[in-house]
Amino acid sequence: MKLTAYLDGIGLIGPGLDNWPAARPILAGAAPYESRPLTVAAPQSLPPAERRRTGLAIKVALAVAQEAVAAGQLDARQLAAVFSSSGADNDNCDALCKTLASEDRSISPTRFHNSVHNAPAGYWGIASGAMTPATVLCAHDGSFGAGLLEAMAQVAAEGWGTLLVTYDMPYPEPLHAKRPLPAAFGIALALMPERSAQSLARIELSLADDAPDALTEPELEALRRAIPCARGLPLLQALARGTETRVVLDYLAPLSLAIMIEPEHRG
Repeated sequence: MKLTAYLDGIGLIGPGLDNWPAARPILAGAAPYESRPLTVAAPQSLPPAERRRTGLAIKVALAVAQEAVAAGQLDARQLAAVFSSSGADNDNCDALCKTLASEDRSISPTRFHNSVHNAPAGYWGIASGAMTPATVLCAHDGSFGAGLLEAMAQVAAEGWGTLLVTYDMPYPEPLHAKRPLPAAFGIALALMPERSAQSLARIELSLADDAPDALTEPELEALRRAIPCARGLPLLQALARGTETRVVLDYLAPLSLAIMIEPEHRG
């Protein structure tokens, strides 16, 4: 099985990686990596009432989605979407657990509203005006790979452009002790069935059983290993370097994802 798509836009946010243009020289090895706390503004594309309800997971998901769409000069209303996260809104999960364990078990409407795993996809529909299909996935540590496989399959089977949005955020204690995600992180890829003037690379995906690629920069490798969404960093590193190559990403053991990358060279 081989799935092919053209990558037209990238969105990225993480500690010390403010966006794709800022992160590209770091991932290419041309600039040093310096970890910094992550700050994400509420998306201005949402109406004020919805903007007030957004937590960190939704802010991260929408930030990278909007960056990828803008970079590819795409119309979000014409793109299907795949949202993938290992846990979604972990602050909200913690708050709900504490409420249900208390004497007063009344759940606020906003907490309940944001408790479903597809909440970021719903907010994306409001922010972008997209009424196209949206798929929402969770595959624990394989969530990035599962999302990429699903998005590539949709491009191949349906022939439509698909926006992959992957994101994660830390849990508060005591959940953090059991699931220690060190920081919020988000990656978005705008995948298209045909080459365009904005295409960055042609990518071809197949299942494999090779060991996933690691990063040489120790702090970035620590993020890759600790945050499921960051398992996509070897792909972004290869894209940043701009050379034809093959990378292997985590999926669901014993399977991995092998990706051939053919950059688009422009004069």
